[in-house]
Amino acid sequence: MLKGYFPFYKRLLRIAFPLVLTQAGQMSVQLIDNAMVGRVGTAELAAASFANSIYIIIMVFGLGILLGLTPLISHSLGGGNEKKIAFHIKNGFILTLIVSGILTLVTLSLTAFMPYMGQSEDVVRLAIPYFKTLAISLIPLLLFIFLKQTGEGFGNTILAMYATLLANLINIVLNYLLIYGKFGFPELGLLGAGYATLISRVVAPIFLFVCFRKVSPINHFIAISQKIKASKEEILRIFRLGLPIAGQLVLEVSAFAIGAVMMGWLGSVPLAAHQVAMGMASFTFMLANGVAQASTIRVSYQLGQKDFISMEKVSLSAVHLVVVYMGICGVLFFTLRNILPMIFTTDPVVIKQAASLLMVAALFQLFDGLQVVSMGILRGFKDVNAPMMIAGISYLIIGLPVSYVFAFILGFGPEGIWFGFVGGLISAAILLSFRIRKNIREVEANNIQTN
Repeated sequence: MLKGYFPFYKRLLRIAFPLVLTQAGQMSVQLIDNAMVGRVGTAELAAASFANSIYIIIMVFGLGILLGLTPLISHSLGGGNEKKIAFHIKNGFILTLIVSGILTLVTLSLTAFMPYMGQSEDVVRLAIPYFKTLAISLIPLLLFIFLKQTGEGFGNTILAMYATLLANLINIVLNYLLIYGKFGFPELGLLGAGYATLISRVVAPIFLFVCFRKVSPINHFIAISQKIKASKEEILRIFRLGLPIAGQLVLEVSAFAIGAVMMGWLGSVPLAAHQVAMGMASFTFMLANGVAQASTIRVSYQLGQKDFISMEKVSLSAVHLVVVYMGICGVLFFTLRNILPMIFTTDPVVIKQAASLLMVAALFQLFDGLQVVSMGILRGFKDVNAPMMIAGISYLIIGLPVSYVFAFILGFGPEGIWFGFVGGLISAAILLSFRIRKNIREVEANNIQTN
């Protein structure tokens, strides 16, 4: 029975693999920062965790807005509508400039509130200048995301991978120079990691744009888009499609960010351990997310072609791949829980606490994979409002209250906060799976009526 799915596995993985490497590059910026900053001190690592837990909310909101661009381009490509493709690119670019500018100003303004978020004075003092450099990096980062989503709409995922790998190499070199003050450079510690991230994020969109101008058919549609007048209505359409996606991502990330803040209430060691364990969980999440993004591209393309049988097989193939992969990751987390944290810190107390959190992470790997691939499939259907509501229910109504009760009332401490993560992800996975079934049934029913 599974043999019939092999071509779909292959196609999804071919698209997903560069996406995974791109995300690995993006994620490794934070992981490498954590690993190198962790060698400076526990306070610096805790400050990085605190700053990133706030910054990521803003970042994923901007990312979510732009994610609506990919299914629009893929659907138009599947339907053979060239003018509409160029139209999407033009208005997506204008939207990117508007959103990135606004979000940068919002992010910078948040520094005024950081001293009042329950963190220690040393952590806040170190976090604020680092946070400001991350804020400034939003504009080049979102320009890169726009170009990346445009390329993905055409099924081209490899150029963004090259751009990310280049930027990541630059980040590693600059981290070494600026964090530790090597070869005559100033020893800036955590702030040096921020400067390295900023410079690498400036390089990425420049490199990707130069590549796109030389690659067909993307260069063709970019050239056409430059001659097309922007449309306020189309900008708003892309925004309306992306806004629920952004809302869903913010709700999910906010739950984890609030979890990090609650972890800070328990002390610098639990917060540092949380950063280490979350970095590992985020890394394994990348392949699942890559498959999810590939499923968005393929589902929307098949819908554009009105190939509903292939659309359903793509959806099921994505689920199969994620279940196998995340199951393996869960086993590895459990068996290597005492070894993996050593990559990021030498503090034995932090290592012990991180190992305990990885045991909980092993429990939710499968459900984390199922919820993200379900989100990807639903975006291919352009079904974005219901997933946002499901995210709100799962993470805010179920996840966070469970975290607080287990951590502070029942006395489970750091592990209790992560028990809430487990509850939220399980509920999201179940509810989103039902939503996919509903979409498939509706598409099939509409197809029968049309014929």
